[in-house]
Amino acid sequence: MKGMQKRKEVKRVLVIGPSETRSCGGMAQVIRGIRESAYLSKEFKLDSFPSYIDGSLPVRLLYSAYAYIHFLFRVNNYDLFHIHVAERGSTFRKNLYLKTAKRAGKKVIIHIHGAEYLAFYDGLGRWGKRVVYHFFHQADRVLVLSKIWKKELEARIPMESYKILHNGIDTACFASAASSVEEYQHSFFMLGRLGKRKGVYDLIDAVELAVQVNPKIKLCLAGDGEIGKVRELIAQKGLGKHIALTGWISGEEKLRRLKHTATLVLPSYDEGLPIAILEGMAAGKAILSTTVGAIPEVVGRENGILVTPGDIPALTEGLLRCSSDTAMLKQMSIKNREKVRGYFDIRQMHEQLAEYYREAAGVFPVKKGEN
Repeated sequence: MKGMQKRKEVKRVLVIGPSETRSCGGMAQVIRGIRESAYLSKEFKLDSFPSYIDGSLPVRLLYSAYAYIHFLFRVNNYDLFHIHVAERGSTFRKNLYLKTAKRAGKKVIIHIHGAEYLAFYDGLGRWGKRVVYHFFHQADRVLVLSKIWKKELEARIPMESYKILHNGIDTACFASAASSVEEYQHSFFMLGRLGKRKGVYDLIDAVELAVQVNPKIKLCLAGDGEIGKVRELIAQKGLGKHIALTGWISGEEKLRRLKHTATLVLPSYDEGLPIAILEGMAAGKAILSTTVGAIPEVVGRENGILVTPGDIPALTEGLLRCSSDTAMLKQMSIKNREKVRGYFDIRQMHEQLAEYYREAAGVFPVKKGEN
């Protein structure tokens, strides 16, 4: 029809971030989900590009240099770049990717994940803040995980290109991890990078106090990070019968561990929107966590218990409540499965992401008042 703008088509999207197979953590899971999305693949040709791998500092530096050089030869093969970003070195590395893509006349979305991103930005000097400012402003869209993150970033770097994209998971995959509350109500599960930021040392202290009241309490710690230090502390406190340490797990082993627990616990000091919490909810687990990041937007009184980071007495009380109140756990289990299916299913995430891909490429105009 006369006057109608011809719709552009974006076919080739490169998703840039940590390796799906050689790095641990939620960002790699998000990237894998995008690449494997049946919904997105109907409209877009999606490839993932590993810009980072876990390992020693020399390994990480050498791989990062190799990856960027490899990227230089691929930049003209794609229409849109979806760059996943965390704090510290990730931002400065990804700034090179963004600048290269923009010089080639490409569209770029940056997707902020790092749990400590706000603290990272606040701690930068004048030069560092200027780099991040220009990094954000050169992007066609900046995706954030929650309303609170959008508000906080707007206060620091005002602009109109922020959009909210909640993390999503394949909720059907976790149906097999549902289990009897009565059978496992004394069992707790934590999945994440073991260290101070995730609150693992607070949790061990809380378990030490809680087992004095309820000696049936068991905790499974699954993750990478400071495993040796955590193992040593467990031994020092004589908690070997109460705390199991597995290392990083995924796939069927993660589902099996989830099935043998009633409560997922994550006492972090900083978070975005943790994939582990969404997975626990999808498996029908109660949530015991902290009032940081987007967690209070997802977990309320009806589906979990939130405490202030570092409040070991409150964390201890949460462990004891979850291990004794069967009726509460049953209600939380039902509410969590309903909530995650209704708001955080991966199909919903990918539908929203497709809209952002189209908008960034000028396929559709941005609707006033969205997000």
